Amino acid sequence: MKRFMLCALIGASGVAVAAPPFNERPDFLQGPVQSTWYDGVTNDLLSAGLGASGLQNPTPPAFDDALNPTPAELRRLAIYNNYRALVDTVPGGGYGRFFGPATGTDGEGLIAGHEYLAYMTVPGSDTPVTVIAQVPDNFDPRQPCLVTAPSSGSRGIYGAIGTAGEWGLKKGCAVVYTDKGTGTGAHNLATNTAQRIDGTLTPADEPVQFRAELSDQERAKFNADWPDRFAWKHAHSRANPEADWGRHVLQSIEFGFYVLNEGYGRALGNGEILATIRPRNTLVIASSVSNGGGASVRAAELDDRGLIDGIAVSEPNLNPVVDRSFTIRQGDGPVISDHSRSLLDYTTALAVYQGCANQAPGIRDQAPLNSLFNPPAVGENICQSLASKGLVTGVTVEEQAADALRILNEELGIQPEQNLLAPVHFGLSVAQSIGMTYANAYGRAGVEDRLCGISLAATDAFGAVTPLSPASEAALFATSNGIPPTGGVNLVNDGAVGQPTLLAASVSTSSGLADHGLDALLCLRALATGEDPVTGDPLTGEQALWSDRIAEGISAVRANGDLQGKPAVFVTGRADAILPINHTSRPYVGLNRRVEGKHSGLRYYEILNAHHLDVLNGFPGIAERYVPLHHYYFQALDLVWAHLADKRPLPPSQVVRTVPRGSLTMPLSEANLPVISPEPAPQDRIVFTGSQLRIPE
Repeated sequence: MKRFMLCALIGASGVAVAAPPFNERPDFLQGPVQSTWYDGVTNDLLSAGLGASGLQNPTPPAFDDALNPTPAELRRLAIYNNYRALVDTVPGGGYGRFFGPATGTDGEGLIAGHEYLAYMTVPGSDTPVTVIAQVPDNFDPRQPCLVTAPSSGSRGIYGAIGTAGEWGLKKGCAVVYTDKGTGTGAHNLATNTAQRIDGTLTPADEPVQFRAELSDQERAKFNADWPDRFAWKHAHSRANPEADWGRHVLQSIEFGFYVLNEGYGRALGNGEILATIRPRNTLVIASSVSNGGGASVRAAELDDRGLIDGIAVSEPNLNPVVDRSFTIRQGDGPVISDHSRSLLDYTTALAVYQGCANQAPGIRDQAPLNSLFNPPAVGENICQSLASKGLVTGVTVEEQAADALRILNEELGIQPEQNLLAPVHFGLSVAQSIGMTYANAYGRAGVEDRLCGISLAATDAFGAVTPLSPASEAALFATSNGIPPTGGVNLVNDGAVGQPTLLAASVSTSSGLADHGLDALLCLRALATGEDPVTGDPLTGEQALWSDRIAEGISAVRANGDLQGKPAVFVTGRADAILPINHTSRPYVGLNRRVEGKHSGLRYYEILNAHHLDVLNGFPGIAERYVPLHHYYFQALDLVWAHLADKRPLPPSQVVRTVPRGSLTMPLSEANLPVISPEPAPQDRIVFTGSQLRIPE
């Protein structure tokens, strides 16, 4: 075991300087740094001791005491859940062959090393952001490397453990994680209980991941009006954390250098440590997937100190600056000029229209798991409500649903390739939860503002609000994905007919129908667009004020497209049903070419038959049709590594034509997953020509 000089707890110290020399404690750290060494036998960095077989086991690890789990138990379950949330571990889907802790080995893939855990903040905000540095025991200080792993989605600190974490640790690199100001951060307003940095609960006045900014009197009044509610960090911190995601990643890199120099720096006679591991001699790749990928891209745009050498991200959540000087075209399809819509724009559109579109001919019976997740009666009610408001046309449900689908595909620019996957996402309340969370975050709302009358609480079998069970709350750090519905906490429509009710089961006042709380979803849509979705009139009064605040928040998260010439690889699935590619990866590529021109180092690989959530590939109906994007994400990292370490050129931008396996009984093989080609055929190349990004069919 390598000797580390970092004590188990490092007290707050250090003097503020403009450019930390990487051998002093960064000023942005808050409180102590907790250090733990894992032996790689009983516990480890990547799998919390579960190994490849334990992560694949469908039975999650249990707590000895369900009401009082230990920090180690919470960490183990958090790693288990976060790994499996992003990676398909079902046999035949590629786990253990193309990816996984033990790929290419006979063992379990356990990795020994040190883990360092701390809070940090960015200037102008006191909201705690969690950061971790993992340093494997086989880290080589003579050839140092570091990989960023900001969490995907709204997940907590281990949200990228199975993606950037796995690749970096298996490469012998240090990996730095940050929750980006999201994570569980669940504040039980009834009991005033919240999570410490290690996930354990406390009602005491001590550092926690998040507590709502309410006085005791304000909280008591809120509880009297709206009992058993939760405040959630991403939604209710009043911080718009996404505006600082790039800075969070850059700070995590600085933290990584600090930790590495404490462990491997040269000790001087006066007790100081000489920083021997620095950006100039360390290979640093900014990475991760989804929101984490977007955060690493934003970090590269902000990197004015040369901390980052290259970027490799998958399905990045990016809101590019709107630039109508270029268009996008796939094959001989329509020319798309209305690209670069914001996340809140297209997400609230999906929340409003998708429930009806699920009943469209060709979708209703062909979309996997549609009938299981979306009862036809609810879809029919949504269609009827939309039609009564003039938002869709048609007399029959089929006609109304077809029009809803047309609106999404033609007016909103959402790819038809996502149509078969969108229903299961709607049934899982993906767009609904994103719409609620990001509207609050962009507007810097507090829990007491209850935007659009949507709150967070546990619900019973009838959809009524109920206290969350103590066992469920004790496990939230390990079971929550940071964006309800999750961990037993759901979206509640406070304006439902009768009483506050689970959003998905609620009856709207305007229609008197159980239409998935359409009134509340239309309210979110109004805040996103700045106009009444029914009349088209500009918003007035309080709604207009909130919409303006949200618009300002969206402006603050727009990506500028300037990667400063750094080599970069994006991989994205064409069938992405969460982050539509005409508003995220594709327009960012076009914007980057507009900004950097011939100096651009960005390559874009669009993967056919791939989508956003590989974990769904384990389900019948989906497994047969789609391949793991995760496999191509690891290829992207390999390509960037080879480019930086061995000067190998990055392959040109291209469409990768995968072959679905067609049957659950047929495991994926190399024949299903062609490599990203160093010399793609002309008909597969993605090019930016004139003022258009051309994507092959």
